[in-house]
Amino acid sequence: MLDVRRLHLLRELDRRGTIAAVAEALTFTASAVSQQLSVLEREAGVPLLERSGRRVVLTPAGRTLVTHADAVLERLELAVSELAGAREGIGGPLRIGTFPSGGPAIVPGTLAELAQRHPALEPMVQEIDSARVSDGLRAGELDVALVHDYDFVPASPDTTVDQVPLLEEPMYLATGAATDTDPATGPAARGDTLAELLGPWATAPWITARDGTTGHAMAVRACQAAGFQPRIRHQVNDFRTVLALAAIGQGAGFVPEMATTRAPEDVVLTRLPLFRRSKVAFRAGGGTHPAIAAFVAAARTAVNATGRASSLIASGS
Repeated sequence: MLDVRRLHLLRELDRRGTIAAVAEALTFTASAVSQQLSVLEREAGVPLLERSGRRVVLTPAGRTLVTHADAVLERLELAVSELAGAREGIGGPLRIGTFPSGGPAIVPGTLAELAQRHPALEPMVQEIDSARVSDGLRAGELDVALVHDYDFVPASPDTTVDQVPLLEEPMYLATGAATDTDPATGPAARGDTLAELLGPWATAPWITARDGTTGHAMAVRACQAAGFQPRIRHQVNDFRTVLALAAIGQGAGFVPEMATTRAPEDVVLTRLPLFRRSKVAFRAGGGTHPAIAAFVAAARTAVNATGRASSLIASGS
C-alpha cells in the first residue's frame, strides 16, 4: 500500500526540483525526505528517482505516480471539505495569502464581511508574491490566497491548485505631468494601440516591479510588444511608490486601476489595452470547504462594494 504522506513528498519533489527545497518547505531534514522517498520506491516496486549530476529527477514511473498523487490528494481535499460541511458553523483559523496591492484594496472589506457573517472564523493574513502561492498552498502554509495574472504573463497551469475569478481591471501608464505636455506626444495624439500609447516613452526611464515578479515580466513584455526594450531605472513593488516616482518625473510605470484611487495630483494616468485579473486560489478539491466558500463570497461582496465588479463576478463564473 502506498503511503499518502510519501506521495505528497514525491509530488513536492516534482514541483520544487530538489530534496533540499522539499525539506525546507515542509520542515523536514533532507535526510528524512530521502529516507521517506526510498521507502516509497520500495512500496512502489519500481525506481521512482534517478541521479542527474547533483540533482535527483523523477523517472517516467515517478512522473506517472505524481499524476496519481495529484488525484489522490485532491480527493482527500474533497473529503476534508465534505466533513467540514457536516459540522455546525464555520470557525477556526483561515490562513490567507494576498499580493501587496490586494491588501488595502480587497482584504479589509473581505475580513469585515467575514467577521459579520462568521465571527468564529479566525483569518490570518500574510503578503505573498503570486508566484509562490501554489507552493504555500501545497505545503499547508496557506488555506486560500488572492492571486493575479497579467496580459503577457498568464498564470502557469497547475493541477494542484484551483482558482475562481474575482476581478478584472485595466492597467494604466503613469507618467509625470511635466513630461506629458508636449503636443506631439500628449494624450490626444497617442492613439489607441499599445505601440502608440507606450511609444513616446521608448527612451524614457522606467519604473517596474522587482525582477522575478509577474509585474516585472508584464512591464518588460508590454514594452517589447510596443517595439522597444525598457530602460529600467527603479524597481519597486509598491504601486504608491511607482505613482510618487512617476509624479516627480523619475520615469514611466504601470499600475492597475485599484492603485489609482489616491494618485498624486502631478501624475498623468493613461488607460492601456492591458488587464490584470485577480482570483482566489485554493488547493484542488477545496472549493467546497465552508471556510473557503465563505472567503470567496466575502471577497466578491467586498469587490462589488468598491464599484469595480467585473463581468467575471457578475456572471458568477
